[in-house]
Amino acid sequence: MTPKLVATLALPLALSLGACTLQAPTSPPASAPPTATRPDPLPGVTLSLDQIREQMFHVGAGRRLKPPSWPGGARVAVGLSFDVDNATAALSTGNLDYEILSRGEYGAVDGLPRILRMLDRQKVPASFFIPAVSAELHPGMVKEIQASTLQHEIGIHGWIHERLPLLDNEQEEQRLLNQSLETLTRMMGKRPTGYRAPSWKFSKYTLAQIKAAGFLYDSSLMASDDAYEILLDRQPTGLVELPIERILDDFPYFGGNADGSMPALSAVYEVYQSEFDVAYEESGLYLLTMHPHVTGHRSRVAMLERLVAYMKGKPGVWFATHEQIAQHVKGLLK
Repeated sequence: MTPKLVATLALPLALSLGACTLQAPTSPPASAPPTATRPDPLPGVTLSLDQIREQMFHVGAGRRLKPPSWPGGARVAVGLSFDVDNATAALSTGNLDYEILSRGEYGAVDGLPRILRMLDRQKVPASFFIPAVSAELHPGMVKEIQASTLQHEIGIHGWIHERLPLLDNEQEEQRLLNQSLETLTRMMGKRPTGYRAPSWKFSKYTLAQIKAAGFLYDSSLMASDDAYEILLDRQPTGLVELPIERILDDFPYFGGNADGSMPALSAVYEVYQSEFDVAYEESGLYLLTMHPHVTGHRSRVAMLERLVAYMKGKPGVWFATHEQIAQHVKGLLK
């Protein structure tokens, strides 16, 4: 390489290096913000067996409350219940999708009246668990339920269908329970005796609070087919549990993710009837949970009426409210 060529190449390099030295020094890169600690997905694997027992049996099943017979010598007790949520589940989360809200309102406008007419035709009582906000938004519902000569029952179902484990606040949960009791007592003219947790979900505070509130029974848990006494930290509470079950609930079939996509009413009817048939054979308890904004549609009330007629066709079937059933089995605790 000739000296002239070397000089030609070296000049731009020198200028470039000089320019670099004249630039302001760059700041060190900013450190990334600390990331939130992710919850342990498997906390149970590090607990002792005693700690696991403490968690498992904070709320548990005690004595089975299966009577030798039902009133009038009946072979089976049947309790029909309706959770009158309407739009409160959406409102509790701030969901203002009016397609969803209008679906909920259907429960008050058409669903509940249609169900009440069917129950009057069949002369069958039922229990209605109502979020207090749902009752306040459509106060005519309480009057319609109480207008029946069948003496339907109304029970507590939260303030605005709040999810109690998500709330996870003892003071707030107590405040909402107090509000719910005060509201429904005022609207009903008497204090409710039954409790059903919104979405059937207890927090770690729920059982102690409803026990202290003096409820006769709860109907949120699933540890048996028969009624039982609930235990709190493995101690008797005197509180009767009337257990529910997802397969005897209309929502998995017609609501939620199904979004009305279960067209075969016969398939749901078969589950309901088969569960009743076995309860009848076992001289047990049959509790069915429905929602006016779900089951209150025409075809579904027709299906329910067909089921009620089928059950009435069997000898020895006692149709009762949840309160009546709880009063009957409560005697077994003495």
